[in-house]
Amino acid sequence: MDFHVKDLSLADKGKDRIEWAEMDMPVLRKEIRERFIKEQPLKGVKIAACLHVTTETANLMRTLKEGGAEVYLCASNPLSTQDDVAAALVKHYDIPVFAIKGEDEETYYKHIEAVLSVKPNITMDDGADLISTLHKKHQELIDNVIGGTEETTTGVIRLKAMAKDGALKYPVIAVNEALTKHLFDNRYGTGQSTIDGILRATNRLLSGSVFVVAGYGWCGRGVAMRARGMGAEVIVTEVDPIKAIEARMDGFRVMPMSEAAKLGDIFCTVTGNINVIREEHFKVMKDGAIVSNSGHFNVEIDIPALERMAVKKRRVRDFVDEYTLEDGRRIYLLAEGRLVNLSAAEGHPASVMDMSFANQALSAEYLVREGKNLKPDVYVVPGNIDRKVAELKLKAMGIEIDQLTPEQVEYLNSWEMGT
Repeated sequence: MDFHVKDLSLADKGKDRIEWAEMDMPVLRKEIRERFIKEQPLKGVKIAACLHVTTETANLMRTLKEGGAEVYLCASNPLSTQDDVAAALVKHYDIPVFAIKGEDEETYYKHIEAVLSVKPNITMDDGADLISTLHKKHQELIDNVIGGTEETTTGVIRLKAMAKDGALKYPVIAVNEALTKHLFDNRYGTGQSTIDGILRATNRLLSGSVFVVAGYGWCGRGVAMRARGMGAEVIVTEVDPIKAIEARMDGFRVMPMSEAAKLGDIFCTVTGNINVIREEHFKVMKDGAIVSNSGHFNVEIDIPALERMAVKKRRVRDFVDEYTLEDGRRIYLLAEGRLVNLSAAEGHPASVMDMSFANQALSAEYLVREGKNLKPDVYVVPGNIDRKVAELKLKAMGIEIDQLTPEQVEYLNSWEMGT
């Protein structure tokens, strides 16, 4: 079996951590995996996955393999791999993995090429690097592909741009658009794990600090919510007037980044866009300002501008780089501007990824069954899958809910029964 991981001797530790996460993923572990083992809905299907190599992802890979698939995994971010998990997947679960934490860009793309070399039938992406590489460099592989899935907001934005330009050559299900994904994973998962990453990297007290959140999508909502819960004064910056009003109604201060940059102690970008924090913002930041990103790519912070402005740079802690500017002010960049929640911490808790990866597994099953009937485009997760994931999660949590009575069903379907 071909693979490329840091150290196979880490495998036993990784296996323990995979099993720990599995306990908090009952939908994937029990409701889906047990059925997959019996029914083998993915038998003979090759899946190339470009995802964050974490304990939760490991359990998705196990589920897909036990459903009959041949699974090949590489990292979707150079700093997000958990090396012990990568080793465990290879040694204990016979799943080829190509991922090393801290890999350079050349190695990162070699790993993507490695999983594409198996001629996959389904692609699973987190940021769309796998799909874009396939489309740009390996058009000859497209005829083998039934369809793909995409996990993130950033990736969905890229794929919709491809579809608009007519460049997308096979159907992709936007798992990120599932209600049971973005309402929970993006909000509660990103919220908690981002704060976790910032605190692990800095060990700073959030209470009493001014915390600036750039972007008030579901991820931004979660980060703002958790920062306020830790006692920070939260400022939100936005370009969307509706989201800006929502942030204000939720009790946060709202202003342009040009103003927030003067006030913030800690900054976190979660927009999916480029150069959200730029040179003009660095120029007015306080001495000691901490800058981080929890969007998928490290382009939200204009790092080249910070490099140009700095007269000195040094690493003061793991995942903390100090940039000293000409006037003596120091700005601290976390995790090289990459996802702070996965670089400096462990990513989302397993219980919320249980729903996201349940959507991934069921979407793969759906593509095997229906992919041939779908045109090249970006699709939302079918509503019945979304609802099924919610139902299974409630069941796993021991929660029952009301059911509509026949009378209520009739009322909702009638236009004649008014007041």
